[in-house]
Amino acid sequence: MAAPQSDFERRKQISVRGIAEVEDVNQIKKSFNRHLHYTLVKDRNVSTPRDYYFALAHTVRDHLVSRWIRTQQHYYEKDPKRVYYLSLEYYMGRSLTNTMINLGIQTSCDEALYQLGLDIEELEDIEEDAGLGNGGLGRLAACFLDSMATLGMAAYGYGIRYEYGIFAQKIVNGEQREEPDDWLRFGNPWEKARPEYMIPVNFFGHVEDTPQGKKWVNTQVVYALPYDNPIPGYNNNVVNTLRLWSAKSPVEFDLKYFNDGDYIQAVLDRNLAENISRVLYPNDNVFEGKELRLKQEYFMVAATLQDIIRRFKAAKFGKRDAVRTTFELFPDKVAIQLNDTHPSLAIPELMRVLIDCEGLDWEKAWDITTRTCAYTNHTVLPEALERWPTSMLESILPRHMEIIYHINFLHLKQVEKRWPGDWDKLRALSLIEEDGEKRVNMANLSIVGSHAVNGVARIHSEIIKDDLFRDFYALSPEKFQNKTNGITPRRWLLLCNPGLADLISDRIGEDWIVHLDQLQQLKQWATDSGFQRAIMNVKQENKFKLASILEKCYGVKVNPYSLFDIQVKRIHEYKRQLLNCLHIITLYNRIKKNPSAKVVPRTVMIGGKAAPGYYTAKKIIKLITSVGNVVNNDPVIGDKLKVIYLENYRVTLAEKIIPAADLSEQISTAGTEASGTGNMKFMLNGALTIGTLDGANVEMAEEMGNENIFIFGMTVDEVEALKRKGYNAHDYYNSNPEIKQLIDQIQNGFFSPGNPDEFKDIVDILLKWDRFFLLADYEAYIRAQEEVSRVYENQSKWLEKAIHNIASSGKFSSDRTIIDYGRDIWGVEPNYNKLPAPHEPRE
Repeated sequence: MAAPQSDFERRKQISVRGIAEVEDVNQIKKSFNRHLHYTLVKDRNVSTPRDYYFALAHTVRDHLVSRWIRTQQHYYEKDPKRVYYLSLEYYMGRSLTNTMINLGIQTSCDEALYQLGLDIEELEDIEEDAGLGNGGLGRLAACFLDSMATLGMAAYGYGIRYEYGIFAQKIVNGEQREEPDDWLRFGNPWEKARPEYMIPVNFFGHVEDTPQGKKWVNTQVVYALPYDNPIPGYNNNVVNTLRLWSAKSPVEFDLKYFNDGDYIQAVLDRNLAENISRVLYPNDNVFEGKELRLKQEYFMVAATLQDIIRRFKAAKFGKRDAVRTTFELFPDKVAIQLNDTHPSLAIPELMRVLIDCEGLDWEKAWDITTRTCAYTNHTVLPEALERWPTSMLESILPRHMEIIYHINFLHLKQVEKRWPGDWDKLRALSLIEEDGEKRVNMANLSIVGSHAVNGVARIHSEIIKDDLFRDFYALSPEKFQNKTNGITPRRWLLLCNPGLADLISDRIGEDWIVHLDQLQQLKQWATDSGFQRAIMNVKQENKFKLASILEKCYGVKVNPYSLFDIQVKRIHEYKRQLLNCLHIITLYNRIKKNPSAKVVPRTVMIGGKAAPGYYTAKKIIKLITSVGNVVNNDPVIGDKLKVIYLENYRVTLAEKIIPAADLSEQISTAGTEASGTGNMKFMLNGALTIGTLDGANVEMAEEMGNENIFIFGMTVDEVEALKRKGYNAHDYYNSNPEIKQLIDQIQNGFFSPGNPDEFKDIVDILLKWDRFFLLADYEAYIRAQEEVSRVYENQSKWLEKAIHNIASSGKFSSDRTIIDYGRDIWGVEPNYNKLPAPHEPRE
């Protein structure tokens, strides 16, 4: 096969992205030069590549801003119900390419820069990732924003503008090192500070009874400064807003310090307030009960609710003087979605504002709050559920603790009425946990204070009802729903895999970009040899590109015709990267035992960040890299097997890895992964999945048919049965020679000759206290991997399955997910109408 074209070459013959108009190209060149000279105040003769990137970003932003203003004007005129998505995390990645694609100007920008002698890809690579999230939860929020704009919903994202996002991961001597992600050091061309909407947020103090009711006094004030980020919909001229809050100290200084002459200390103390938005907590699926984290959560919801209420009161009905003075219509005009429990303080905060500031009585305020708020649960792992000590809440948010106690008092009266004298029910359903340190269970608060509670995949929503929130489901079954997650096809196919996007559009047109279920039409060509060959050429081209990146970054030359076997996600015991590692060792041992046997060559890539304080996850990274060192340097192995640890996995790297994947590893213990969304991205890009019946894998298998996915391992019921029976890992160790061999190798220092005890703790986990049953699933996993190799040898069969994967991806568009949220929870319909462009007359 010929060497692959570069994107730069191929994008000269683009189909999906339309034809570059001469007039547009000239306009973009003019705009680019204007920004280079005047916005950046640069002498063009000494401009750097970064200057060119900023000039391009500002040029693209010019196309955004007029649409942004018109969209917001449109909302004020029409006064639709507004959706507010509250999330502590937004894993946005880069904005430049995504914005050009959604505005339909990518080809024109490409051509304009080409004529100016610049390579657009080089400029795109200069942009920093906005890594304001840890993994799935934050990336889901980013996909949802894209879909809400594309579906014409009046939606707003709210979060925190962390100065430092998720840490940059360096692998040094096989171990993870964290480096700060100073993503704002060169500035962010996509945001707009809005100091005119700065809002005070209160902490500490105490509560006084007054004739007018409760009053929260003597508080410490921190200001929330909003930064607005535009969120363009696809090809509809809609631009929504993501508003991120930055903490600012009050201008006043403590006069005591001035009177003592300590001016420097007075200025330095301002930083304590501003630390609130300094850094993202780098934990995924682990609760960290730190005071700063609680302050971040309250800071975000307090500023956001003041903003929501201001907008609700000021919303115009097509004329200037109409302002709402009552809250009767609040639930009809406002929907608040809590992305996990991190924003759950929105419930007591809304109650506080309605009662203490707006003068409503408790019953009316509670009715408004519950009809407005809805809660999405993202995890069933006990260590991930937020439980804040009451002592901490009483200190930092004394009024909110009073409100939570009263919510609980009234709630337990209802429970007592339903189950008289049942103390176990009262204990299970209370918002306050009394065993040990007294804590508030934030998931329980979120359920009681919401009108809808949803899981994020069908099996996850069933587990919530049957197990995690069983008693709440018995009390209020009408609240519980399922909303299976999705991904945006704009970023995860159109942007990251232009070759495949063009191939699909050649066959079925371009409507699939906003109606992903139209990919079903591709099934008719699943066995067509010409279409299979075209799919294979695109995949092979992507693999060549990734192979050259790997060689450049890691100095490892991989066989681009080998099976690219990829597992990329946060490193966590439940996601079982360790099981993948056991398979690598098994393959290695089999090749060593019989070097002349025929094998399907594999390049196994594993990537992901471990939480800095998660010892076991970091040890797993060290083991994978140590196994890779042995495998990659063994001449007997050659290019039959290569192992690469992908350093600093993030959105931008995912956009390069996913299109090149042959096999996607989704191997969590059944019943532990809420949904997963990486699994959907691989499926959409034509990779086959090896996975357990967990999360969205279950629905993926239903959509594509079991014959097009490699399912293995215990089901949720079988895992539960094993827990009840008692799991003894030694039974597997003693009965399976391959397991015994590889565990002995890990234990005896085969992969760590300099330190034979390096991985003793890993062996102890595997044999003594493995909560995720790796050895119980090992044999089934190895058999499934053998089947993967068998099918891969038959390329026509493999490609047929790959086409079925792509064609069955429609359900997993975040557009479908958002339509379901809109109809079932928010009371908002999708709208496919295109707003008039800025140069066109308004409706």
